[in-house]
Order: sequence, then structure tokens, then C-alpha cells
Amino acid sequence: MPSTLPDGETAPTDGSLPPHALDGAAGRTFGVYLHVPFCAVRCGYCDFNTYTATELGGGGSQAAYASTAAAEVRMAAGVLGDAARPAATVFFGGGTPTLLPAEDLATMLTAVREEFGLAPGAEVTTEANPDSVTPQGLLRLREAGFTRVSFGMQSAVPHVLAVLERTHDPARVPLAVRWAREAGLDVSLDLIYGTPGESPDDLRRSLDAALDCAPDHVSAYALIVEEGTKLAGQMRRGQVPEPSDDDEADKYEIVDDTLAAAGFAWYEVSNWAREPRFACAHNLAYWRGGDWWGIGPGAHSHVGGVRWWNVKHPTAYAGRIGAGQSPAHAREQLGADDRRVEDVLLRSRLAEGFDPAWWDVRPQTAQLLLDGLLEPAPGGRVALTRRGRLLADAVVRRLLD
Repeated sequence: MPSTLPDGETAPTDGSLPPHALDGAAGRTFGVYLHVPFCAVRCGYCDFNTYTATELGGGGSQAAYASTAAAEVRMAAGVLGDAARPAATVFFGGGTPTLLPAEDLATMLTAVREEFGLAPGAEVTTEANPDSVTPQGLLRLREAGFTRVSFGMQSAVPHVLAVLERTHDPARVPLAVRWAREAGLDVSLDLIYGTPGESPDDLRRSLDAALDCAPDHVSAYALIVEEGTKLAGQMRRGQVPEPSDDDEADKYEIVDDTLAAAGFAWYEVSNWAREPRFACAHNLAYWRGGDWWGIGPGAHSHVGGVRWWNVKHPTAYAGRIGAGQSPAHAREQLGADDRRVEDVLLRSRLAEGFDPAWWDVRPQTAQLLLDGLLEPAPGGRVALTRRGRLLADAVVRRLLD
């Protein structure tokens, strides 16, 4: 089942924000995240806030979800008031957003457009499983204003998909990509490496299959086994082996070498783009500390150093919205030290690098350069080397020492 929400201070029932959160809002990027919490099946490794029909037990109607989410969009615009800005990015995640009819996703995007507006050239993405899309549905999304689709490919190897409990046929991926292309959408493919039983050749096979689809963007994440998931239980019982850090490091190098040879450049530790314009602008806004409003059960938001998170269950979420109340469960106000730590943690992962003067970390940076974990970047910045990417968490700890 999904992980628990963090504790925090009580969030006001009207969703109001402290005045300082709205100061300087016009100078910050703004995005909207819409969480669609429905899945056809629960994958064994997943601890996201998602629900199958069985888990919902008749609660949290999928049919009514689009109108409920649209109501929170309207509430968000009212809370932000004069600090509301056109959305530079909109991202539908989950779950499997494309389990809902394309018309429902269009309804939610229309609410964002009507309440906030979309900035010129706005990036509008939906996640999708390869078996949850049709040519007609993808075309409708493009007509509604979507610009990008991110397919959860994970692997092209059946036995790897079986361990992850992914249900799609690998042969469906190139078909779904072709339909997206014909609809006029940019395409990203998501991969997972380090699954128990995955060999280096299995990973190369998946990378080759992904590149055969000619995507614009590839994300590749090491498998993280979250406590409470089915996969964690299988490992605890010795039914499948635990991932090895060394194995995952070797596989990261395979990913990076293969994608670089195909003309992709890394721009964040786990993300590669065919051209800079195909980098995920929504995620870049997260890493650069922008503002975003998260719509939906369990969704997190951040505006001007205030972060909050919604109640988790779709039924509780719908009940709050139906009563005209904010669905926020709790919130926290980040102090200067908190914001500095987060800025180091996130910005240091980007290929664009950072200026050591931002955080007053010149001595640490000098040593990390000598150790080969950082290297000079344009504009007087420094950025992770590939070895630094493999040890990114350790680099952050040393920067914050």
C-alpha cells in the first residue's frame, strides 16, 4: 500500500498561505501537477499513492474524478489571487492518468487554462502505460493542448517485467510511440535498471529497444525497494535477491554510454534528452526550486518556501473538495537553512551545475574537484563528473559538511 504522509503543522481549511509565500511570486516559475491515483494493477515495487478498483472498494469514483480535480484547480486560483501566474508546465502523473478517458484529462487541463492560463510554449505532459493508450485518445490529448507523453516502458525483457509485475507486452511500446508521434506529441520513455535477475545484456536489450523507438527523452532510474511493498516482502523472505549497489553502478554506466553514443546528453543524474529543448521543463522547475501546485489526493505543493500535501485517499479528498474545504492534510514552512539544504540537494544533480558562491561552499568544492567528483562547467560553475553522478548523495553530504 502507499507510504504514509509526513507530519507537519495543521493546514488551514480554506487553503490560505502566509503572505510571505506570495512575495516575489511574479519572478518565479509556476507549474501545475495533477495526480491521477488510479491503476489497473499494483506493481510489486510501487509505493506511490495509487489505488486499484479492488483497493478503492467502491470509493473515490473515477467517473467523477475530473470534475473534483477541476474544483481544486479553481480553489488554487482563488488562494493565489494576484500571485496566480500562467502555468509554464502542467504534468499529469499517477497512477496511470490515461486510465481515465482522454476527455477527462482534457477537462482538467481546460480548468488549468481557464483559471491560470498557459504560458506561451507551455509544456503539458501526461504519463501513460503503453497498454493504456489508443490512437484516438492520444489525438484527443493533442487537440486539448497536451504536448508530451511519458511512457512507462521500464524494460523490454519479459522476465524483468515479470519481476516488476508490469503487465504490458514489450511489443506494445513501439506501437504506442508511433501513435503518439502521429498525434504530434513529443515522447519520453522511462526505464528501470537493477531489477533482480536483470543481466547487463538484458539492460542493453532494453536500451536498444528504447532507442529503436527514436524517443526525444529517456529517464532511467535504479530500482529502489520501498519498505511495505510486495517486492520488499519477497526480498525479506529470500524469494528474490536484493539489488547490489555495485551492480546498479555498472548498469548506470551502461545506460550513460549507450545513450551518449546515440546522441543523448544527460541534464540530470537520471535523465537524458536528444536536444536541450526536450528536457522535461516541469521536473527542471522542481530541481531549480520553482513554485507548483499539486492537485489530487496525496499531491504535494510548494509556493514560496511553504510546502503542503493533500489527504491521501481519493474518497477523503473528494469529501474535502465537496465540502468546499482545502484537501491539504498538513504543511511546513521552510526556514533559510532548510531551503539551502534542498537547493544543494536538487541543483547539484543538474548538468548545468552550480556556482559555489551560491551556498558558500568553496572549500568543499575545491576538494571535490581534486577528488574528481566535480568538474568545471560554463559560467564559472561546477558540475558532477560521471563518477560524481554515481556518488551524488555523498557529494551532497560533503557540500553540506
